[in-house]
Amino acid sequence: MNKARPLVLDVDGTFLRTDMLFECFWSGLSRAPWKTIKTAILHMNDRARLKQELAAIAQLRTDLLPTNAEIKRLADEGKASGREVVLASASDQKLVEQLATEHGLSSRVFASDGAKNMKGSAKAAALVDAFGEGGFDYAGDSSADKRIWPHADTAIIVGAMPSAKAELTAAGINLVELSGGWRKRDLLRALRPHQWVKNVLLFLPILAAHDFTLHTFLLVALGMASFSAAASCIYVVNDLLDLEADRLHATKHRRPFASGAVPISVGMAACAIVGMIALGISLYLGWAFFAVILTYMALSLAYSLRLKRMRWIDIATLASLYTIRVLAGAAAGKVFISGFMLVFIFPVFISLGCVKRLTEVALADTDARLPGRGYGKPDRGDLLNVASLGVLGALGSFFLYTLTEQARELYPTLWLLWVAMVPMALWLIRMVRLGYFGRQDYDPIVFALRDKRGLGLLMFTLALMFYAAGIWQRWFGF
Repeated sequence: MNKARPLVLDVDGTFLRTDMLFECFWSGLSRAPWKTIKTAILHMNDRARLKQELAAIAQLRTDLLPTNAEIKRLADEGKASGREVVLASASDQKLVEQLATEHGLSSRVFASDGAKNMKGSAKAAALVDAFGEGGFDYAGDSSADKRIWPHADTAIIVGAMPSAKAELTAAGINLVELSGGWRKRDLLRALRPHQWVKNVLLFLPILAAHDFTLHTFLLVALGMASFSAAASCIYVVNDLLDLEADRLHATKHRRPFASGAVPISVGMAACAIVGMIALGISLYLGWAFFAVILTYMALSLAYSLRLKRMRWIDIATLASLYTIRVLAGAAAGKVFISGFMLVFIFPVFISLGCVKRLTEVALADTDARLPGRGYGKPDRGDLLNVASLGVLGALGSFFLYTLTEQARELYPTLWLLWVAMVPMALWLIRMVRLGYFGRQDYDPIVFALRDKRGLGLLMFTLALMFYAAGIWQRWFGF
């Protein structure tokens, strides 16, 4: 490449490992969901105007957008050697100018201005007018760039594009290939399969009802698969809505969409696919389960869009989302669920919701409120108090249940339920304590299912309850 020629860089997918149109859309959804949706519908067929309007809503922080390391190095080397490094993009002009300023690139940019969509042929014409045929080197990554490379002296292809490579080679265009694209394992990471373990909560109703038939177990396992797909769908939505907050976070900036490891468009497609899988399985399991899945997805979406930023309401919503999993297990297995069980588990999940926030604020570097959350380190005392009230509420509800007729029928050796309250209380106190000191995972349910000491307390509690119910005696004859 001739160092005297300008180096022109496409932005979306080339200089950046993301797409600013999608960034604006999801940032807009996070800030003003209804206005964003209305804007997208009104200007769907006018891309230049759409990009301008969404950019105004989103107030995108371009300084946080992930860059392609190889292209960034190429740009820095070009600047150091005195080359003009120019950004040319179909994204909105104000954003492209902002990005160029932040990275010390040329103030001359080529971008969409609300009237003209600077893509493909329009971009090629603008570059030829400015630099002449063969008067620039151009880096791009998409099929739209095939219209621009033939006019450049050197074509820089980002990612695998064999057809473009063959065409440019045949035309005698100088060619440079750089790495790009995304990996399937990063997309899998975005779906968070490790979080599916939380859906073991669907099995609680059949444990409480002592229904251990294979048929019921398989129905609940199918329900768990549906819930896992639904949860992955919502995890993707949540990550896309939280891009800015995640990029400001000490560890979450490594998430696939925040880091640019997976394109937002790929995440949107994956979200649609797993969402359809979840709804398809739920229809097979019956209308009751389908209604529960819809409720879960709607409440999760409301949580991602707004409720997670509202103090205390976010914790009540988290508790509700955990509780819905238990209702889903009952609907999938078609077993009865006691009102006392719901009264018991809801305060448990209130405590665990507080533990989640306690962990986040305990691990924070400053006293400021966490990005996208309503809490900071000064709220640790209040969170601890609410978590403690949840523990007391759960233990009190469990004790009152032991006095009911249903408990006497299901648990002949009733006094063992009172003994089981001891390891149960120790487990709850342990969870709150570890959260307060920031010694947990960011999700308390995932942590609980990996915590050996905690699992020991839970297994001891369950063993005592099984013995009180006579289950060990029936299964093993003692």
